[in-house]
Amino acid sequence: MNPSSLPKLPILLKPFLLSLFLSLFFLAFLASHSYSPLLRLRTALQTPTIPPSRAGNGGASLRIRPGYSSYNAYIERQLNKTLNPKLRKIWTTRDWDRKIRVFARFFQSLKQRNLIFNHSKALSIGARVGQEVAAMKLVGVSDSVGIDLVPYPPLVMKGDFHAQPFENQTFDFEFSNVFDHALYPWKFVGEIERTLKPGGVCVLHVAVLRRADKYSANDLYSVQPLVELFKESELLEVSKVDAFGLDTEVVFRKKKKKIETS
Repeated sequence: MNPSSLPKLPILLKPFLLSLFLSLFFLAFLASHSYSPLLRLRTALQTPTIPPSRAGNGGASLRIRPGYSSYNAYIERQLNKTLNPKLRKIWTTRDWDRKIRVFARFFQSLKQRNLIFNHSKALSIGARVGQEVAAMKLVGVSDSVGIDLVPYPPLVMKGDFHAQPFENQTFDFEFSNVFDHALYPWKFVGEIERTLKPGGVCVLHVAVLRRADKYSANDLYSVQPLVELFKESELLEVSKVDAFGLDTEVVFRKKKKKIETS
């Protein structure tokens, strides 16, 4: 090798090194600008929030739990509980009579307060195997039915509480103790108000003072978000209750439309 050619090597490498540096810089620039939107999209999917137009001032008191990448993922999660064979056996054996007795006391109290009547057409939302429905029938409300993702005939028919399978203004009374399982609380409430008759009553048992179970899709920290979500109803009562881990009973009545007179 000619020694005189050695000093020329750095000069020959300079264009190569410069090109390599610019390429690496350009790739880093592209990565930083393409990753951020992807990260924001993934975060938005995993942490659904209440639309500001629906949340009102109570939005901070109602939090949607993160972790659901799609509605199908949410449904699958809920079915993991509903279809659990051990739980279904407990619900239909050991818990059956006990829960019917407790629910019957709740509904009898509502009857005494003129919130539900024997002639009421009643719905239990998220009824699982139907203890609530059996309890309503026990206290005399014979025209009662439940809905759940998994039917349990003849007490419970298949239905998604985000899109109830009923016509408008079908029921006089609706009850639910699964508000915390709603991924879209505004749809849950909207369907109640759609299927309630004017003057109809909705009773919710919710957890405010304690956190709900691991299958819950939202956390409620006060009653105020419910008041704001029930746009077509008036709040009648809020009271403490001891109801299978739920601590608050909230009662709404759907407003009757005013008849305009000329």
